Amino acid sequence: MRRWLKALILVYLSVLFFGSFLAIGALWVGAFEGMFPFISEVEIFLYYFFAGSIGGSLRHLYMFCSHYMNNKLNVYREWIMYIFYPIFATGTAVIAVTLIQSGFFLVEFSEFENAPYGQISIAFFVGFGFNRFLNKLNVFSKKMFQTDQHSQQNGT
Repeated sequence: MRRWLKALILVYLSVLFFGSFLAIGALWVGAFEGMFPFISEVEIFLYYFFAGSIGGSLRHLYMFCSHYMNNKLNVYREWIMYIFYPIFATGTAVIAVTLIQSGFFLVEFSEFENAPYGQISIAFFVGFGFNRFLNKLNVFSKKMFQTDQHSQQNGT
């Protein structure tokens, strides 16, 4: 991988990581509500979104650095995961928390007055391991939408 591309990916992942912390802080103190009054209506989803971004970018920063240290950044086809996986992780984190809160996945959260810490934590973990979450979601969806004919052929 070319040196400029390595630097670009490292800067991109770092901006995602640190920028998401700044965005959560700005949401927390209400910095966006003056410019964008509708923010209060979607604020909770933005917390999940940025927590997923922190998780996804942290994991890929770690992967990038460990591949760099082991001189394994020579597969050009893999660089795309450093760009797109953290982006996928953000939306996946929001959907994961929504699925949990809707009752599809049985996880019970403790209620706090200031913030939904459990939901934000789940969003971070889903962002960090979003491809693993997608694998589990794929298994769940196959079982959920399995037809009766397919079930009878498999003996279940």
